[in-house]
Amino acid sequence: MEKAPKDVNAWIGLAASYDRLRRFDLADQAYRQAIRLGGETVQILNDQGYSYMLRGDLSAARRKFQRAYTLDPGNPTIANNLQLLDGSRKFIERPPENQP
Repeated sequence: MEKAPKDVNAWIGLAASYDRLRRFDLADQAYRQAIRLGGETVQILNDQGYSYMLRGDLSAARRKFQRAYTLDPGNPTIANNLQLLDGSRKFIERPPENQP
């Protein structure tokens, strides 16, 4: 970031790296900087959605994915992430085994 502080892609890459390290506080800062520089792009919205999904915040993830999908409804990555999210929600929200 020191060599290219205005490179949006570098900030997005940094945010994704922080997501992988589960440093979501730093990922959020990097996403905010990327948005300041380049606006809310489909890639940033999708990546933020995935970040929220990693955190277990499925409602926030859905909002980000839906916003990205609205901007680019033919994007297969976003469609796949929405399907992944739906699968995650079904797994997480299933009733306890001892209930009918």
